[in-house]
Amino acid sequence: MERTQKADQIEWVGRVFDKNAVVVLANGGLSVAQMTELRGELRKAGAGMKVVKNTLARIAISERPAKKVANLFKGPTAIAYSEDPVAAAKVVDAYAKKNEKLVILGGAMGAEMLDPAGVKALASMPSREELLGQIVQTIMSPAANLVGAITAPGAQLAGIVETLETRKAA
Repeated sequence: MERTQKADQIEWVGRVFDKNAVVVLANGGLSVAQMTELRGELRKAGAGMKVVKNTLARIAISERPAKKVANLFKGPTAIAYSEDPVAAAKVVDAYAKKNEKLVILGGAMGAEMLDPAGVKALASMPSREELLGQIVQTIMSPAANLVGAITAPGAQLAGIVETLETRKAA
């Protein structure tokens, strides 16, 4: 690898750690087909993955808040990243359950270092879209209850009038 390529990779890894909410490190002895499948699943979730050179990755994060994870860069290391704090963790955790060759080493969420259990806990959290749906439902629930409370007396009155008309006709 040429010097310019090394500099480009150092810069790229640094940007990944700066721009993404979560970075998951995994030690993968995956085949090319398995890695392609995993990358496809990550892409669908709005995340990405790349195998990086450990020395260059350690250099890239040495001056960043995530420098605590530098000791995890051993062996063939892949980094999965996403702007959504749970997307990369969810996909990598799900794939690791299907394929025991993929081992989650840990991760970084800003300056916080995550151990494998922390990544699994992050993966069990609802995604951004699910949280937004829950918030909308919570906001809309009182309005729906209010509409029901306002219309209930009118509906009851209509039912009474209908009953009276039925009795009067009979």
